[in-house]
Amino acid sequence: MPVFLLLFIILPVAELAVLIQVGSVIGVLNTVGLVFLTAVIGAWLLRQQGLATLLRANERLNSGELPAREVAEGLILAVGGAMLLTPGFITDTFGFLCLLPGTRHWLAAQALKRMTVVGQVHSRSFFYQSRDANGDIIEGEYQDQTRTDRDRLEKK
Repeated sequence: MPVFLLLFIILPVAELAVLIQVGSVIGVLNTVGLVFLTAVIGAWLLRQQGLATLLRANERLNSGELPAREVAEGLILAVGGAMLLTPGFITDTFGFLCLLPGTRHWLAAQALKRMTVVGQVHSRSFFYQSRDANGDIIEGEYQDQTRTDRDRLEKK
């Protein structure tokens, strides 16, 4: 049986068992309120951490680097946000772990160890169109292959 199928069967049953146990100790309304509170706090944390990750990714793109770590963290944030919006204390625990910077950075590092990141960083292609002295249209394609200082340092 695939792992995800087991998760979809076992996790809801475990969530129900925990919710029933907590509800019997602190009461039904308190349990519902606590589930609602964790969803609100999780949404706020997701927004805060997501914007910070997006800004870091934008900075890396602007500096000509591939934002692989930020993309991995963004995926972890999305999973964590989905878990926090799912009612239950088990998923909330894993969701908060995904949103906390320390555990999120560690999870992203573990994910990047298993992935291959490929991309072009400094290559730019341009299409241009101009007219010569006779009025004829000249079309062409231009690719900037200028070596930057960073390229020279990386090849040494």
